[in-house]
Amino acid sequence: MRVGIIGAGSIGLLFAACLSRVFNVTVYTRTSEQAAAINKNGIVLLSGSEETVSKVEALPITDWEGLEDLTIIAVKQYQLVPIIERINQFTDKPCNLLFLQNGMGHLKLLEQLKVNNLFVGSVEHGALKENLFTVRLNGLGTTNVAVFRGDSRFLFSFTAAVSRVFPMNYQEEYFTMLEKKLIANAMINPLTAILQVKNGVLVENPFYFKLFQNLFSEITTILNLRKPEEYWAQVINICKKTADNHSSMLKDLEAKRLTEVDAILGYILQEAQRQDKKSPQLEMLYYLIKGKEKQVEVLK
Repeated sequence: MRVGIIGAGSIGLLFAACLSRVFNVTVYTRTSEQAAAINKNGIVLLSGSEETVSKVEALPITDWEGLEDLTIIAVKQYQLVPIIERINQFTDKPCNLLFLQNGMGHLKLLEQLKVNNLFVGSVEHGALKENLFTVRLNGLGTTNVAVFRGDSRFLFSFTAAVSRVFPMNYQEEYFTMLEKKLIANAMINPLTAILQVKNGVLVENPFYFKLFQNLFSEITTILNLRKPEEYWAQVINICKKTADNHSSMLKDLEAKRLTEVDAILGYILQEAQRQDKKSPQLEMLYYLIKGKEKQVEVLK
């Protein structure tokens, strides 16, 4: 099977390195410089004291024609619009697309796609890109995938093949899968980004933990969660499992990049507005992160 991966950030490099063990992988990068670096050095995957090198083909995104059996889109949510526009311009549409974005703001964008088989996923691995071709695995979690629209048989067989070398789980229902990850992201990402702490500190520091509890209560009310204790347990488990990791939002701000706050908190705030519910804590975090982004823009 031929697999294309659009995006060579931490997740794109991680997936390319692992999936190349069972598939023919091509990585599509934002710059020709990164493509050349990957073609020369391979993708270096660091995990603990282990180092592996995976040889994959790398091309700039301008060369992508959507001809692979599956294309995985591993870019930030705010980078999706030009990719979706390009897909819709293809005469021969890609066969199968798997989108790996945080939050749920991208679901409305996916509805615009004229593609039969659309899949979505949520990634729980901790990864850090160290240079153009090197990625460090900080925490091995899993990737959950589900059908957004189309044929489940292809995704199920793909998941089974990948699971032999890289943790991946097929889920029957995409909305609940993404909602669980959304809640974890909405709680962990903005708090760690503002407080500038590792994930584990949120449950270790009793004062931050109180903030954590209050935020979860507000999210529970807005999203009308049934069995909130299950969602709470999952968030706590993720915090503990990734205790030594920096959240993606904190890393984005440290690197002076835009964050995915609109895809994460923005989605929940829209739900609050739609239901005419108050969301003071979420609004405060949203504006704090947007303010940080404004400073990032000034520094660019």
